[in-house]
Amino acid sequence: MKNFIPEVTLNDGLIVPMIGLGTYQLKGDAGAKAIENAIESGYRLIDTAYNYENEGTVGEAVRRSSVSRDELIITSKLPGRYQTYDLAIPAIQESLYRANFDYYDLFLIHWPNPQQEHYVEAWQALIEAKKRGYVRSIGVCNFLPEHMERLERETGVKPSVNQVELHPFFNQAELRQWHKDNGIVTQSWSPLTRARELENGVLQQIADHHQKTIAQIILRWHFELGSISIPKSALPARQLENLSIFDFSLEDKEMEQIAELTRPNGRLKGQDPATYEEF
Repeated sequence: MKNFIPEVTLNDGLIVPMIGLGTYQLKGDAGAKAIENAIESGYRLIDTAYNYENEGTVGEAVRRSSVSRDELIITSKLPGRYQTYDLAIPAIQESLYRANFDYYDLFLIHWPNPQQEHYVEAWQALIEAKKRGYVRSIGVCNFLPEHMERLERETGVKPSVNQVELHPFFNQAELRQWHKDNGIVTQSWSPLTRARELENGVLQQIADHHQKTIAQIILRWHFELGSISIPKSALPARQLENLSIFDFSLEDKEMEQIAELTRPNGRLKGQDPATYEEF
């Protein structure tokens, strides 16, 4: 299948699709089948993490698929417990062993864990991993501007991507603008928020206007914001639905209506990167 998904070029030259598949909780044979189906349906960006404990499942799905490894962009992430330099390098190697990959295309620090004060060490390890060919591009998740400024100040290397919680009820407008000003691509986790939120009347009205589902409206909104979304679904029909967002556009008024849905306390689980610790 010809790749029909628009792409973005990161600040280090890696080309990444504007929508991918999230794989949290997709494990074992059922998970491998779901991920394989997504690849066969046209997904080329697959997002996993050390802490999802399914890097092996992702690797198995890739091997089962008819798409060659070099046509895919596979992301994984370093957990907080391995952020010291001496622990980070073998953890990245372990991630590769689990998936049976020679390299990851994109490798991210999962959370800054600012109370631990090791994220600069972790970043130095990712820089080294890139030099060794373990990864092609390096970025972060859930980092605030002050965290990313420190990375660049102390290492001379800025992240290519910052993957953050982003959905209509927490749209991260200020952070997205900061990313844009600094040449860092925004990536959205939990892009569709939660099912109960999808009953929103404003979103339903926009969906009815375009004869699309609310999920398709939200994913199109991410695309028009310039953010890479990684919705998760194990269902073949839903996977295809999530990709079917490139045959329409949202009107300026509709973008404004969605912007008005954001809330200061819109985080799904209250995970504030200024204080939250993930191990």
